[in-house]
Amino acid sequence: MHKALFFITFLFFSFASFAQENSLKILNKRIAKEITIKENKRITIRTHNGEKISGRFTIFDEQSIEIKNQNILISDIVSIKKNPLLLSLFTNGLLVYIGLATIAIGTIAGIFGESSAFLLTIPGAAIIYAGVKGPNFLKNYKTNKEWSFKTMSIPQ
Repeated sequence: MHKALFFITFLFFSFASFAQENSLKILNKRIAKEITIKENKRITIRTHNGEKISGRFTIFDEQSIEIKNQNILISDIVSIKKNPLLLSLFTNGLLVYIGLATIAIGTIAGIFGESSAFLLTIPGAAIIYAGVKGPNFLKNYKTNKEWSFKTMSIPQ
């Protein structure tokens, strides 16, 4: 019994030690900068035909990645931008909250005070739209600015 338990434990740790995590490597040789994005992270990409795709990515093979069941060749990617979920939730929620507060203040001030305060609903609606649209303030890595993309495996 002890030998079987030892053997199973040994197998478990040996598989874990040889495991490798796939990632997407973004590099710029001109400024000697290298960024690594691990697999299953949220990214937004643009392709040569103008298509914008965002979501969690998985590496399909050395030449392509997969986002939302769409296989995308790395050579077709024009730009990549990180799109972390926590940042998206925070900025979107904050902008929608500020927009709703602006509309509420404009409506209350218009009812009980000056009627021109109703005009505050216009920027409030614009702020809500910006929150729903989802701004992303992170850096965009573009191929026309000498960034290149490739897949790699990171030993754990």
